Amino acid sequence: MQAAAAVMEESNATSIEQQPIALINGQEQVSNEQQPSSPTSVATPTSTNSGGTGTGNATAAFSYDDLFPALPANTSAAPLSGPSSSSLARVTSSQKTQVLHVPCEERKSTESEKFGEGESKRICQQITKETGAQIEIVSGKNQSLTFLIKGKQSELLDARRKILMSFSTQASRQVTVPREHYRVILGKGGQRLRDLERLTSTRINIPSQGDESEFITIAGTKEGIEKAEQEIRQLSAEQYKKSSDRTTIPKIYHPFIVGPYSENLNKLQEETGAKINVPPQQVQKDEIIISGEKDAVAAAKAKVEAIYKEMEKKCSTVSVEVAKPQHRYVIGPKGSTIAEILQRTGVSVEMPPNDSNLETITLRGPQVALGNALTVVYQKANSVKSVEINAPHWIHKYVIGRKGANMKQLEEDCPNVNVNCLEDKIKLEGDPENVDKAISYLTEIIRNYEENFTFEVMTVNPSYYKHIIGKAGSNVNRLKDELKVNINIEEREGQNNIRIEGPKEGVRLAQLELQEKIDKLENEKSKDVIIDRRLHRSIIGAKGEKIREVKDRYRQVTITIPTPQENTDIVKLRGPKEDVDKCHKDLMKLVKEIQESSHIIEVPIFKQFHKFVIGKGGANIKKIRDETQTKIDLPAEGDTNEVIVITGKKENVLEAKERIQKIQNELSDIVSEEVQIPPKYYNSIIGTGGKLISSIMEECGGVSIKFPNSDSKSDKVTIRGPKDDVEKAKGQLLELANERQLASFTTEVRAKQQHHKFLIGKNGASIRKIRDATGARIIFPSNEDTDKEVITIIGKEDSVKKAKEQLEAIIKECDEVTEGEVAVDPKHHKHFVAKRGLILHRIAEENGGVMISFPRAGTNSDKVTLKGAKDCIEAAKQRIEEIVADLEAQTTIEVVIPQRQHRTIMGARGFKVQQVTSEYDVQIKFPDRDATEPVEGLSLTNGGVNGEGEGQDGEAGESSAVDGAEPVRQCDVIRITGRIDKCEAAKQALLDLIPIEEELSVPFDLHRTIIGPRGANVRQFMSKHDVHVELPPSELKSDIIKVSGTPAHVAEAKEALEKMIEDFEADRADRELRSFVLQLDVDQEYHSKLIGRHGAVINKLRADHDVNISLPKRDDPNQRIISITGYQAKAEAARDAILEIVGDLQTLHREVIEIDTRVHSHIIGHRGRTIRKIIEDYKVDIKFPSSDDAQNNPNAVTIIGKEEDVENAKDVLLSMAEDYERDYLENLPPSPQPQTVGAFLTGAGGNSGSGAVGGSGGANENGFIMKDAPWEKQKQQAKNLTAPNTQSQEDFPHFAAGGAPVATAPITSVWGPKN
Repeated sequence: MQAAAAVMEESNATSIEQQPIALINGQEQVSNEQQPSSPTSVATPTSTNSGGTGTGNATAAFSYDDLFPALPANTSAAPLSGPSSSSLARVTSSQKTQVLHVPCEERKSTESEKFGEGESKRICQQITKETGAQIEIVSGKNQSLTFLIKGKQSELLDARRKILMSFSTQASRQVTVPREHYRVILGKGGQRLRDLERLTSTRINIPSQGDESEFITIAGTKEGIEKAEQEIRQLSAEQYKKSSDRTTIPKIYHPFIVGPYSENLNKLQEETGAKINVPPQQVQKDEIIISGEKDAVAAAKAKVEAIYKEMEKKCSTVSVEVAKPQHRYVIGPKGSTIAEILQRTGVSVEMPPNDSNLETITLRGPQVALGNALTVVYQKANSVKSVEINAPHWIHKYVIGRKGANMKQLEEDCPNVNVNCLEDKIKLEGDPENVDKAISYLTEIIRNYEENFTFEVMTVNPSYYKHIIGKAGSNVNRLKDELKVNINIEEREGQNNIRIEGPKEGVRLAQLELQEKIDKLENEKSKDVIIDRRLHRSIIGAKGEKIREVKDRYRQVTITIPTPQENTDIVKLRGPKEDVDKCHKDLMKLVKEIQESSHIIEVPIFKQFHKFVIGKGGANIKKIRDETQTKIDLPAEGDTNEVIVITGKKENVLEAKERIQKIQNELSDIVSEEVQIPPKYYNSIIGTGGKLISSIMEECGGVSIKFPNSDSKSDKVTIRGPKDDVEKAKGQLLELANERQLASFTTEVRAKQQHHKFLIGKNGASIRKIRDATGARIIFPSNEDTDKEVITIIGKEDSVKKAKEQLEAIIKECDEVTEGEVAVDPKHHKHFVAKRGLILHRIAEENGGVMISFPRAGTNSDKVTLKGAKDCIEAAKQRIEEIVADLEAQTTIEVVIPQRQHRTIMGARGFKVQQVTSEYDVQIKFPDRDATEPVEGLSLTNGGVNGEGEGQDGEAGESSAVDGAEPVRQCDVIRITGRIDKCEAAKQALLDLIPIEEELSVPFDLHRTIIGPRGANVRQFMSKHDVHVELPPSELKSDIIKVSGTPAHVAEAKEALEKMIEDFEADRADRELRSFVLQLDVDQEYHSKLIGRHGAVINKLRADHDVNISLPKRDDPNQRIISITGYQAKAEAARDAILEIVGDLQTLHREVIEIDTRVHSHIIGHRGRTIRKIIEDYKVDIKFPSSDDAQNNPNAVTIIGKEEDVENAKDVLLSMAEDYERDYLENLPPSPQPQTVGAFLTGAGGNSGSGAVGGSGGANENGFIMKDAPWEKQKQQAKNLTAPNTQSQEDFPHFAAGGAPVATAPITSVWGPKN
């Protein structure tokens, strides 16, 4: 095929698998068979040879055709696959992709070896820059070119045309078209020509106005030229059918052709069907243009010329002189008087131009009619008298009078007189007789005011105006009332004046007082303080408390804080200089404190838990606010937002956040669950701009859905929220993932925002019907979306297309505006238009923005007009009829509830009663609390008046018991209006809200548990069940608890308390069983082994047997007794396990060896490392002498273990001792003191070590303390440190068992001097 082929394709990503030349975003990549480039945008095998046929590698060879298969001409480019393919930029469905193929034969040039490289790159870059479309170019082996173009539709057309002009051979053709048709082909501003060029990918050259040629030249491909030629000839053919003609008629005869009020002209156009353009009267042109069909133009021209010829024969003229000011009375408003004269007499009145001084008026028409016309002209000219009287400008308003009273009187006395106030004059026009009377009336008023009234002008600095005026005009209003003057501020011609008008004495006194205030203001200082407007409310404080404190300190300083509407940060201070400076300093200090207390944090809390955060009557939230000194803002009741905003100091805000989250965690069943979804489906599940995932979260109760980061390569999606909602969201996510595995297709539909609610339907019924029928998901824009008209459809391609067709059909009907009527009895009109038309607005929103018009009040019409789409009108009519039916069926019933209980029934801010009215669609009216008149025939007895078997509460019962019957007052009667069944249901709901009180027997031991720490548990219990719990004083030790609230809530609370009692009794019985104690006698030397390293052995025994094992404390009289506490069976099992361990220890071999006490520290090593290694290597236990043992034999070292291991450890210890004695001790100078551990202690008063013997310089034999010992990191104290226990398995894991006494003063080291 010789013509370039183009294939349009809708896709989100398209790639091309040929790549000798790839131009992506203006960058060129070149690859050939000899040296493939990198990176590459084609799918390549894992193993390739650079030359395609190389040897020496164990890799497979591939042919060029295998690597670069030919691109099909008539199919869409397949997406790339493989690890090395570069993904193209992801586009939305609003973009399109086009593949354009240019065969070798149609390329402009094939000689240049560099074509497609530098030159092609430059051309494509230029086209991309001009059109905004993205272009990729591929050159085939046969020198053909393939272009991939991506962009919007208009960009695609422009780019395609420019590519064909640059790369394809261009033909040209000339088309002959009449010059008068050029303007039609060009279109308005040349738009039609540009659209034609884009559509046909051609260049069309139309000769300019100076060019005499009639040839239009078309250049482009053959296919494009043929298409363009066809369009041009079609446009020209349409113009041949139309015609236009001109005829010259003298201007003086135009009025006869047009006729009075254009009657003749309209009639001519109706009869002939042609359009007749007569120049306006002000335009001095004789030419009349007639356009339309040829026959119609000819007929209209003939009739116009016939009128002209007829009037030319019949017409005569007469001229008359009329004063210039009277001309406008002859012309009339918009020429109406001239038209009237022409209609009455058939004579045309020709007036001189307005800018001319001529006073001559010419009358033209039949001779017989001229006399009558002349009379009419004189009547019109002399029908009005015009007079000007002198009156100063400031008196004009007094002449007019208060609310125009003088003018109204003038209008009654002198009708048809027009009064105009000029600069210093008043102009009167009208009937001569009435004008004279008006002059006399107004002159008297002017004279009176000139004699008794005066005015003064004071020049004032504009910055003083607000102080002179006062708050809300108080200063000026006072002067006006007391002195009967008018005070006005004038700002004109660069002058700032205050004008005072009124009685002369009043003006004088007002001027004196204002001058005094101005003098005072000139001695004051004004200062502007810039404070962030967000802090203004905090500066003012609750009910203005904070700013009032500042004002009280500086009473002479005026502090002006801008209102929120003023949108400024400037706070103004004015007053004495010293006070203003001090006030400024205090204000800045206050601002600094507020800024420190303005840390803001947002806490997401699920909506259903907000009421528990608030607590009963706001108790919880008030307590948190008071105790943390923070400001806590919750979203409004109808708001879908779940975020609670906390403001205050950072540490207080964090504490408040923790307390609020704790309330949610204690009450909720918040769970987190993970769902496995392949990461490749994340983008499609999230949707464009997150719309899809947001809709899922909203549908599932606002759960949180978190996708892993792209870097994590995880396939776990986390869902968090209430358990049921999490399960629902999990099901939807898995369903979406399965859909994505089958198919994923997205498209958009546009609909006006006001139609969205109609499309969704009541409770989503309409949109759910489309979803069920097609299986596609339909997402409407959220509040955050900028484009409010785009509706997104996601799903399988066929499902999406079906859903789109159904939606577009409904939208089309919505856009077709029609009109309908519905009859509504006038007595119900007030119901619809009440509350500023709230019900009408709601109906309009629910039904596609339909316009509803009720007849005006007083017309007594029942016709209600509706305008909008047909379906919307029908739905709105149905809704209106439903409301009318409800109104017709409405009745009013009464329910008697004592007035003292009304507040309880209403709830906080009327919340409870609002729920009842909303649920049962009724109106509830509470009586005036002051209406205490009794209602005859009714009384509050034990039988009740509402059909109740018992009294309303305890108080009512007592009253009736004493008085027999409590009278019903007007303030006790609540009226319910609505349908009878709903009224009865609402009545029962109100009665159910009447609080009752019940007494429950709860064991006194459980009261402390119910109260909780600082009453937290009982407050939470009351908030959760919405009841009041009263516990008896602790000194009474009573079991009776009183619970009050609505019957349902009391029953619920009672059930919860009974459950608590049951759990408490079970727990108490279990505690008794767990309290069994068993004592075991174990030799003290085995205690350390039972403890184990870091308590490992004893902790394992405790965990395995679920018991508590207590070893004797230092001050216990019997150091051998071990206590085991727990269930009896488990305690006995733990005893057996301990005895088994002790038995194993008793079977070990024990040997005592003699090692010089001075060598002990060397054997032990730094922090016991040396001795610990010996113990681990030879699997023995080595014990050094304790303080008690050291008195008998300080050199004794005990080794415990298997006989063979003991012998091996013994050899090592003796060898180490021998080496140390030889290398170190023999070289020591003689010491007067025995070389015991005490020799290494510092200070004459220091304590003796555990190895010290008697008479060591006054040393304390109770123990010693070492620095840098292992236990110091955990147990170091400043004073009274406890001496180390070398028998402790925890401090010395592998030392022998034994106790150690307490030391009273620290010593440096027990291990001796460092080597």
